[in-house]
Amino acid sequence: MPNSSTATSTPDTVLQVSALLPGLERELSARYRTVRLPELPDAAGYLRDHGSDVVAAVTSARVGVGDALMDALPRLGAIVHFGVGYETTDVVRARARGIDVSNTPDVLTDCVADLAVGALIDVMRGMSAADRYVRAGGWDGAPFPLATRVSGKRVGILGLGRIGRAVARRLDGFGMEVSYCTRSPVPGVGYRHVPTAEALAEACDALVVTVAGGRGTEGLVSAAVLDALGPEGYLVNVARGSVVDERALVAAVESERIAGAALDVFADEPNVPQALLGSDRVVLLPHIASATRETRAAMGDLALRNLRRFMTEGVLLTPVPEASRPAH
Repeated sequence: MPNSSTATSTPDTVLQVSALLPGLERELSARYRTVRLPELPDAAGYLRDHGSDVVAAVTSARVGVGDALMDALPRLGAIVHFGVGYETTDVVRARARGIDVSNTPDVLTDCVADLAVGALIDVMRGMSAADRYVRAGGWDGAPFPLATRVSGKRVGILGLGRIGRAVARRLDGFGMEVSYCTRSPVPGVGYRHVPTAEALAEACDALVVTVAGGRGTEGLVSAAVLDALGPEGYLVNVARGSVVDERALVAAVESERIAGAALDVFADEPNVPQALLGSDRVVLLPHIASATRETRAAMGDLALRNLRRFMTEGVLLTPVPEASRPAH
C-alpha cells in the first residue's frame, strides 16, 4: 500500500497524530497509506477535506487523540497508542462512537520498575547529589552529609498494577516491608492492602507512585498525603505528573515537610518548578522510565501489531481496559 505524508489521500488512511520512533514511522510508511498530521501545512484543511478517509490513528501516550480530532474523523475505528498511558484520549467517548483504543502494556513494565527502584535508592542515599558534590570539588572540604539506609525500610506502592507489582518484587530483595493502596485488595497478593493514599503514606518511609494517570487519579498525592508521609519520608513518582499536587509538593520540599523526592514526571513537562531544580533533596529525571532501546523497540513493535490486527481483522491486540476510571 503506497505511502503519502502530504495532503493527498484516498480511503483507508492511517493518521499519524504525533512524532513517533523513527523505526515505527518507517514501518507505518512502508505498510500503510499514512498521513503525518504534524507535517501537514494545513492540518485543518486536510481534516475537513479528507477526515473521512482515516480509519485508524496512531499516536503517543503523551498526545493521544483529542475530542476535536476524534470528531473530525467520522470513519475512525481504532486509536493505537505508543505507550502504556492513554489518559490523553477520552476512551469512554471513543467507545461510545465505536472506536476501540489500544496501548502497549507489559513491554515497558520491567524498565519502569527498574528506574523506580533506582530512583528510590538515589534519593534516599543522595547519589545524584553526591555526584554533583564530587564534580564541584566538594570532597576536599566538609564531608558529604549522611544519607538514609534503603534496606529494610517500609515502602508503600500507590497503584498495584503490572508496574506496581514489578516494583514490589524488586523491593522484596531489599528486605523491605511493602504495602499498597488500590480501591480494593488485589487477589492473590500477599502485601498489606491500605484503603487510602493518606493512610498508606502515614504507614511508610517511602511512597512509590505507579498508579495510572487521568481524571480519576488527578491530585491523588495531595498536601494531606505529603504531610502524612512526613519529614523523614520520600516520594518517588514514575506514573504521571497529574497524580501529584505539584504545588503542594514544592511547598513540602521547600519547608522540609518531606525528606526528598525522585520524580520522572511533572505537571507541565518539560517545565520543572524552579524550587525543585534548586534542591539537592530532589532527583529530577526527564520522563525516561521506559526510555531504553530495548523497551522502546518493543513498544513500537506492539503498536504496529495492534494496527496490523485492526487493519486485517478489525480488532486490536491489546485494547485498554473497559473501565473508564483508572485502577489505583
